[in-house]
Amino acid sequence: MAAKWIEFITGPLEQKKQWREAKARLEALPEPYRTTAAAVNRYLMYYGGVVEGDVIVQMFLDSADFWERAALDGTPIRQIVGDDPAAFAEEFAAAYGGKQWIDKERARLNKAIDDVEKEQS
Repeated sequence: MAAKWIEFITGPLEQKKQWREAKARLEALPEPYRTTAAAVNRYLMYYGGVVEGDVIVQMFLDSADFWERAALDGTPIRQIVGDDPAAFAEEFAAAYGGKQWIDKERARLNKAIDDVEKEQS
């Protein structure tokens, strides 16, 4: 019973476990992949704005897979992220649609404008 209540407040505990595992995998990467992956994932958290836990977890699990493979292959960082690391991260995030926090704000803005228009009619 207590676990269900806690999950209601914090979200599914299994997702938190998976996220921690992905984070640990990224922290175990050799340099420079560890630092690069941390920077990209930080950007993803801000840019992505995903609010669905399962989508976020999958994005970070895939990121861990991606960076582990790159480290194993010894792929140069610039060959991975290119000249614009932000564009690389944004393209990576685009593969994970999901609901974003900005969706709620878009709806709120559209409703506000619709309400104003109705008042003017």
